[in-house]
Amino acid sequence: MKIGILGVGFIGETLVRKLSAAGHDVRVANSRGPDTLRDLAQETGATAVTSSEALQDVDAIILSIPLAKMPPLKDLLASVPADVAVIDTSNYYPLRDGHIAAIDDGQLESEWVAEQIGRPVTRAWNAVLAGTLRKDGKAKGEAGRTAIPVAGDDAAAKAIAMELVEATGFDAVDAGSIAGSWRIQTGSPAYCTALTVDQLHEALTLADRDLGPARRDAGMAVVLTFGAKYNNEDLLAVNRAVTRFPK
Repeated sequence: MKIGILGVGFIGETLVRKLSAAGHDVRVANSRGPDTLRDLAQETGATAVTSSEALQDVDAIILSIPLAKMPPLKDLLASVPADVAVIDTSNYYPLRDGHIAAIDDGQLESEWVAEQIGRPVTRAWNAVLAGTLRKDGKAKGEAGRTAIPVAGDDAAAKAIAMELVEATGFDAVDAGSIAGSWRIQTGSPAYCTALTVDQLHEALTLADRDLGPARRDAGMAVVLTFGAKYNNEDLLAVNRAVTRFPK
């Protein structure tokens, strides 16, 4: 599959590595230009390109940039064919991103992103910690494989996203439509708690839309007290504590 990835933060870089290793044709771009990605490209076999080049002649586009930086992508995506899957990995943290009034007032994060970029998105890899994504992938069928939820309205785009999730070493779980994607937003039991398939299905049923923002902010407040001294297990513990799942 031909895949364009915009952004090489912790999630984006790991996706470049994993999807390239799985045999996909990966083009990667960031805001600083392809010269800054030469080492990553040489190491992984991906191709470092400009942002516009990353979106040309691909089957899927993965947006792995901060949610607040989505609006400028609208012009870039305007010429991308409608049948190209656009997969969003971002999340909203007001303490990090600044307050976005529409989301604070209840608009779903993926709905807001879709409005900003001018096309619908499928959501995947937003509900997994970077450390979990990097280190915990397992072969299909291996015991204890972690599950990752995928939400979207377009069946073909969702199928592509789920196939790619599986390629990164995780069980893909259909989390329903974008209208129900609050179940995998920050502060939900399904969010970054490293669950098995059965646990994830249970977590999706236990989500509480009204409590999500408060739990999100409570978790971030705790993490900020760590300073720079925390690891993936610390983040898992915080997310599990604020959502009280798994019990």
